[in-house]
Amino acid sequence: MKKYHLYGIGAALVDTEIEISDQELGTLGVEKGLMTLVDEPRQQELLDKLSGHMVHASSTSGGSACNSVVAAAYFGATNYYSCKVANDEHGDFFMNDIKAAGVDADFDGDKAAGVTGKCLVLISPDAERSMNTHLGISATLSIDEINEAALSDSEYFYAEGYLVTSDTGRAAAVAGRSIAERSGVKTALSFSDPGMVSFFRDGLAEMLGNGVDLIFCNEAEALGWAQSESLDDAVIALKKISKTFAITLGAKGALVFDGEQLHTIAGHKVKAVDTNGAGDMFAGAFLYAITHGHDFKKAGELASLAAAEVVSQYGPRLAGPRHRELLARLA
Repeated sequence: MKKYHLYGIGAALVDTEIEISDQELGTLGVEKGLMTLVDEPRQQELLDKLSGHMVHASSTSGGSACNSVVAAAYFGATNYYSCKVANDEHGDFFMNDIKAAGVDADFDGDKAAGVTGKCLVLISPDAERSMNTHLGISATLSIDEINEAALSDSEYFYAEGYLVTSDTGRAAAVAGRSIAERSGVKTALSFSDPGMVSFFRDGLAEMLGNGVDLIFCNEAEALGWAQSESLDDAVIALKKISKTFAITLGAKGALVFDGEQLHTIAGHKVKAVDTNGAGDMFAGAFLYAITHGHDFKKAGELASLAAAEVVSQYGPRLAGPRHRELLARLA
């Protein structure tokens, strides 16, 4: 039996959420619905201009893969997370936060000088999130941050597509996949953002190698990968690069392919206020389920339910006890 259900790797970011109007997004020059990499002065400029807005979520450890790993841990999985933080206040906060969530990591390793990554998440009235991310020291995440022993002792290796934007991060994802394949560990990848598919396609292909066991993507990312407006074409394209996959469809639910059968997963009607973290929650809940004896259909149902819950509140996380309540509802 493996020590960890899930080994994740990705950026270490401290998130701050701010409510904003569509008009203000335009005035600030922020592209709606996407993750945009910015330098520290640009991020500070945005914060200064938005200083009078209400911050709906207190600071949390963030990053796509981090959110998924933490969600899976709250559901009951035993997980390890590899990342890179600086020896600053935000770095200490990030590591303490994931430790409190029950996620294992290199808590005793030396932290380099620098700035821990931060993400400014702007929430529009329609609940869409627009992210402005300064990666900080996360941009130098590399093979050095991989714990090969922990990875080899895991059921799944999970990498976020955002790593494609960094040469060293992409190399770490490729190395992690190779270690997993040699160790009999299943591999999973999230496309993370339509921009990653549009502008970093070759890098994602490098991360995929000869194919992975599981891909997570939303509808826009799936269509972007297929370079088609047809979801049927997207399904065909994804089958060529992954044994299984899950395509989230927002309020419409999801499509889940278990390697043999395509399952339609129903959505849940909720009043969406913040879509930040919905895909991350879906992936975390799904990975928890398939590592705890559930089939893909049941995993999709839990993931859809959990994603609906997270968009009905501000912030990318649910309170710990909510995860057990969702499991009880599913049962």
